[in-house]
Amino acid sequence: MLTDAVESYLAVRRACGFELKYQVHRLRSFAAFSGERAKSYVCSETAIEWAGLARSAGERARRLGDVIQFARYARAEDPRHELPPAAFGPENRGRPVPYIFSTQQIERLVQAAHQPVYQDLRRDTFSTLFALLACTGLRVSEAIHLRFADITPDGLVIQRTKFRKSRLVPLHETARAQLAVYLERRRRCASFDDHVFVSSRGTPLVLGDVERAFHAIATKAGLPRESGRPRATLHALRHSFAVRALETCPDGRDRITQHMLALSTYLGHSKVADTYWYLEATPQLMRKIAERCESFVTGAQP
Repeated sequence: MLTDAVESYLAVRRACGFELKYQVHRLRSFAAFSGERAKSYVCSETAIEWAGLARSAGERARRLGDVIQFARYARAEDPRHELPPAAFGPENRGRPVPYIFSTQQIERLVQAAHQPVYQDLRRDTFSTLFALLACTGLRVSEAIHLRFADITPDGLVIQRTKFRKSRLVPLHETARAQLAVYLERRRRCASFDDHVFVSSRGTPLVLGDVERAFHAIATKAGLPRESGRPRATLHALRHSFAVRALETCPDGRDRITQHMLALSTYLGHSKVADTYWYLEATPQLMRKIAERCESFVTGAQP
């Protein structure tokens, strides 16, 4: 009976547009675990026991969180399903402090990518890809899924977004010029695929290969890897873009609000709160916020 309720819940969630990458496995595992204990309905004790089998605190919270969401759905039809307490804390823990690239580090990274570590088109592909991520703030998945038709006179049309919403990302004229240089070389590649960025085999790039190439090139560029500090990652290029954009935010409450909303839309965030998170992401921005607050409290002009 619990298995049927889980499948009904998953079907409803899918019909609402949710991908459910991990929830399917978790909830089916929970249903099987409950069945072994002859539980036909959600039991708080059983749910906590099952979630507690996960290795990390974060995973335990996520597993129990999935059951809690399912239990809310199931209880609407049958109150015999119990609603477990969040015994392992919230699912979403605080975000780690991101690595923020300096302008010089991005230049070193792009230059290192263009060195003859990779032959044929790959060095042009990686150097252009990294530079594009740095100057647009695109997600890596969005960049590697770009196709020729997505490059328009108005900018890049991002059609495969995290939240399945298309958006237009304008390009600075310098970025457009460098992308045009790459595309000219790219068209000489014997590939019938229409992805902008391709592998040496002419096939679309795979995220794992791009990440491995990035770490090899980051090491070659001499990017620091200090214990206890954030590590340079591909996604950190997006973080760096967002932080630099916030550093140029104009004064004035209304102008700041407009700037944040525009940046949130540009980055493709589903919630503007995700953009505001960057205000606390770096010491530089926090210092500026503290200075503005001090000026406000003391009555001085900002």
